[in-house]
Amino acid sequence: MRDILKRKSVIMLICIFFAGFLGPMLISGHPSDVTGAPFARPLWWNAKLPLSSEYVVGNSGVEINWEKLPPEIFALNGRITADPEKEVRIIWSTPVGEKTLDTLTGSDLYWINMDGRDMIFKQKLGLPLIGKSAEHLFPSSGRYSLRTEGAMETELSLSLSGGREGLLGTDQRGRDVLTLLIFGIRTSLIVGISATLIASLLGLGLGLATGYIGGLFDAFVMRIVDVLLSIPTLPIMMVLAGLWGKGLWQLVLILSIFSWMGTARSVRALVLTVRESPWVEGLRVLGAKRGYILRRHLVPEAAPILLANIALGVPGAILAEAGLAFLGLSDPRLISWGRMLHEAHSFGAFTEGAWWLLIPPGLGIVALCLIFMDIGRFLEEKIDPRLGSGKNA
Repeated sequence: MRDILKRKSVIMLICIFFAGFLGPMLISGHPSDVTGAPFARPLWWNAKLPLSSEYVVGNSGVEINWEKLPPEIFALNGRITADPEKEVRIIWSTPVGEKTLDTLTGSDLYWINMDGRDMIFKQKLGLPLIGKSAEHLFPSSGRYSLRTEGAMETELSLSLSGGREGLLGTDQRGRDVLTLLIFGIRTSLIVGISATLIASLLGLGLGLATGYIGGLFDAFVMRIVDVLLSIPTLPIMMVLAGLWGKGLWQLVLILSIFSWMGTARSVRALVLTVRESPWVEGLRVLGAKRGYILRRHLVPEAAPILLANIALGVPGAILAEAGLAFLGLSDPRLISWGRMLHEAHSFGAFTEGAWWLLIPPGLGIVALCLIFMDIGRFLEEKIDPRLGSGKNA
């Protein structure tokens, strides 16, 4: 026990486990909350890209010293109180001239909701419909200002979403990638461990029963195992996901159905080697029932193999879940690393060069699979020391 706790893979797994299950409790807000502009790069990537900023625009307006590249999004929200008989103008001043963002007449209260990505907003200012309007509103570095003329009271908020946001940037919806990555740990661990546990228990039961009972029952179950191992599992899992639904536990059930065969074969082989041994024959002579022999003696014999199969089966379940999610066969509300890759692919992360949407979940899947494979390999060597003899050769 002490040896396995000292392994780096186990220490990393414990850290990942706490990050996945305790991290979401420490994060304020929901992972689906928009925190910045779409495809915003990580904070540390390019210092020339601006950070997100927000300014309060009152009766005297607001002045901004801008020295970086243009922001990603220009948004203005709030309200303006005015005399209905007077015209109100919202003016944006740049180092190269002024632009009237809007002209308001005929009311004493105006609610403002401007977004630089809106086509109507671009048409009003005569800006190109394709491209970012913020690039034309921030033509160069220098002093900018936003003010109103003819208003009695101005209560506006100017939001300038920058090109950098968070430690790992944002996705196509403006969600924080680090938050999604942390929430995805829990999904991968739940699916991988739950599906493998169910499959291992099913394989343990069938392996013990077929190995000890033998006969027609053994032949029947082993033929089912041969059939399931011979058919391609991915198309079948896709069909079942479409029929049974895309929820978390439906996915766990689908994965467990196609993961028990290896455990059943391994346990059956072990039982076949010990069922005719003298100590088992002695138990039968003493009147021990079949259930007692299986429960008290054969299950402990199979436990080390079961633990190794669980550790080695989790990576397969994690990869299968990621594959189904990447194909869009998972619940859209379920945050997982495979779903992150699916959405990144669907919304053009490759064309945008948004590597921060692809590398973190990909590395997370690889790291988690390698950790469980190392633990499984260690348990296999403990079961059969001959497997580790090559290290000393």
